Amino acid sequence: MKNFLFALSFLFSFTAVAQEELDLSYYLPQDVTYNEEIPKPQEVLGYIPGEWHASHDQILNYMRALADASPRISLENRGKTYEGRPLILLTITSEANHQNLEKIRRKHVALTVPGSEKLNTAEMPIVVNQGFSIHGNEASGANAGILAAYYLAAAQGPEIKKLLDNTVILFDPVFNPDGLQRFSYWANTNKSENINPDPQDREYSEVWPGGRTNHYWFDMNRDWLPVQLPESRARIETFHNWYPNILTDHHEMGKNSSFFFQPGIPSRTHPLTPDLNQELTKEIGTY
Repeated sequence: MKNFLFALSFLFSFTAVAQEELDLSYYLPQDVTYNEEIPKPQEVLGYIPGEWHASHDQILNYMRALADASPRISLENRGKTYEGRPLILLTITSEANHQNLEKIRRKHVALTVPGSEKLNTAEMPIVVNQGFSIHGNEASGANAGILAAYYLAAAQGPEIKKLLDNTVILFDPVFNPDGLQRFSYWANTNKSENINPDPQDREYSEVWPGGRTNHYWFDMNRDWLPVQLPESRARIETFHNWYPNILTDHHEMGKNSSFFFQPGIPSRTHPLTPDLNQELTKEIGTY
């Protein structure tokens, strides 16, 4: 019994120390330097990402702090959710690109017009649209977005310079603000001081309706085509305003699931998936 109690106390002590020692180096590349004038996440949030679930208002405050501190970032508000939360978008690129952003956008959109194959794309930045946690209780997307935004704002060196010179990033930190707020409240309220890995723990078992959906309990990942919700309308307007080369929609997969990428390779197509389904998907993609 004494040995058991000793082992148990050692385990709790180790867990507490491990949690206390968490810092940004756990997440971020260490082969670059970081601009000290850019606020670190913990300087605004009050904790290292991963220690708590960031709520939407905390993420909003941090993104505003980054935009205030970094000339690489501009921030716009595209509307609000049913619960009144801002639908912000960060545009992240080099200072030089920011000075010519509208010109870059017009040239990029011109690539969608017939005859655009004659345009010289060698000097055009690519456009990447990144969005996080369209399902509010798949919160690792939005929490990872905090770290990604910090890296893009603060990292220094030739690699990040090349990236920002050649890329315009349309960064939507939370696709589903209302759902994420609901989930973060639940998870943080039911969290134990010592993390419990038991999947039956109350922290991991939200009450209905949970944080997956928006205010009206609608799964916004089903609203890409009907576009009925304010969050979706803002998202789709951004897409059509830029027609990005790449759109990333950061969900959260189960611990035993592989990373999902659409459309993937042809050999991955399930033999029972009809050809018509693939043809329809291709047609939808033209819009």
